[in-house]
Amino acid sequence: MTIAAIHYFPVKGLSHQPLTRVALVAGETLPQDRRFAILHRASGFDAAEPAWKPKSNFLMLQRDEKLATLEARYDADSCTLVLLRAGKPVARGRIDTPTGRLLIDQFLSAYMHGSAAPGPYKLVEWQGHAFTDIPDKAVSLINLGSVKDLERVTTAPVDPVRFRGNLLLDGLEPWAEMQWVGRRLRIGGAELEVFKTITRCAAIEVNPASGERDMALIKALKSGFGHVVCGVYARVVTAGEVAVGDGLSLG
Repeated sequence: MTIAAIHYFPVKGLSHQPLTRVALVAGETLPQDRRFAILHRASGFDAAEPAWKPKSNFLMLQRDEKLATLEARYDADSCTLVLLRAGKPVARGRIDTPTGRLLIDQFLSAYMHGSAAPGPYKLVEWQGHAFTDIPDKAVSLINLGSVKDLERVTTAPVDPVRFRGNLLLDGLEPWAEMQWVGRRLRIGGAELEVFKTITRCAAIEVNPASGERDMALIKALKSGFGHVVCGVYARVVTAGEVAVGDGLSLG
């Protein structure tokens, strides 16, 4: 069992950035993962008095599939966010400045105009918080063997990126991760405890490259396996560095 890829998603709903290695911190998500979210006008999230809110309070792939046509590149050292369309930069801003934030907000409000969630839209962050789908700070693990087994039902390739996982794992039997809840994993120099399986929504049916809803994966999971689960959440119990190629062992 090894780590095949490490992904983090700086902006909720937008594209991933790959890492070759990362230092995990106890009780935290991957650094910079879901650091930002895109607020819509009907949201109940109050940046002045922040509290965890369900993903419906922000732009999300489940409802706003056009997000998949944008790439996000965030540089934490310079606090610069670049948005790309078809590989070309379409917006750039230093988000630690009011002007930089405004440039990003104006682009998002124009580009995402017509989405089901009402605009205008605003990029938000909450220091020390990650805009994940669950209140717990967790790392998400995807078994590539399970994704491959899903392809047997769909009879078509399934991009693992659809499941927006942090650690993509290779060398496991399909669906082996379903039995990990309550168990600990040693990965590289870190130790994690699996606490929950990941129930999937229609976001996985959106093509991560084109933004089209092109695969009925919820139906495929139900018909092929009798559930709509793919992947697990784990808490970082012991801090340490993990890298692509590192092995995993079950405790």
